[in-house]
Amino acid sequence: MNAILSADNLCLSYPGRGLLKQRSARPALQDVSLRIATGDSIGLVGGSGAGKSTLLRILLALEKPNAGTVTFNDTPVAPGRASSLRWYRRAVQYIPQNPAASLDPGMNVERLLLEPLRQLRIDGDHRWMILDAMQRVDLDPGLLTRRPRELSGGQNQRVAIARALVPAPSILLADEPVSGLDLPLRNTVLDLMEHLVHRDGLGLLFVSHDLAAVARLCSQTLVLSGGRIVERGPTTAVYANPQTREAKELVTSAALMHCFLPAPLPAPHPQQVHPA
Repeated sequence: MNAILSADNLCLSYPGRGLLKQRSARPALQDVSLRIATGDSIGLVGGSGAGKSTLLRILLALEKPNAGTVTFNDTPVAPGRASSLRWYRRAVQYIPQNPAASLDPGMNVERLLLEPLRQLRIDGDHRWMILDAMQRVDLDPGLLTRRPRELSGGQNQRVAIARALVPAPSILLADEPVSGLDLPLRNTVLDLMEHLVHRDGLGLLFVSHDLAAVARLCSQTLVLSGGRIVERGPTTAVYANPQTREAKELVTSAALMHCFLPAPLPAPHPQQVHPA
């Protein structure tokens, strides 16, 4: 059975300021729904302030929406004590923006990969799990005794991804994982994530402003603007024939920045989402 992470009708507003707090409340998400199953690769794109980070925090059970639900295999997910969320952290893992910066410089690679296994109280042969994760990201086991400062940028990036893989999750939530990388390293990380989806069958939500990376990696694309998903559909269709002003602006900006987007191909029209 496929693992499925679903968000249904998520709404979140942050309190306003001043005397009229209720009137000045700032909506961050408005009626957002999505579904990620194992084997899916979904891109989430949008400008600054669109609500991407807020959506990720809710999907990670770090923030509670004002309305709507998050479920994993039909089990409700909400912020709570670490012990009550261990099952969810095992199933859904996060790859942060600039993953290498998330690594504790005082730990060697083996301790970095062992830490989530201990925190999540995962039983089994931890050494085998660590070596398996290293193999999946094409890292030499000889690096286990090294600290982050002794590794290249590309090696640190893959250690951070291995750290997300070691609990054997079903779904990955990746937040701008290739932002700021040079072209060779960017391509290495994209190749790795493509293998995780197509070879290993993980589900992936890939949040990025890099439309070329999304075009290469993701079969479906969601366009988030003003806290709403304004367009969704096959990536080729969304890029080749955007239906909303927001999607058109993103595609035009990417083209002006010399991003190589897919050539127009026959594909279903993307679905335009009309605000209620």
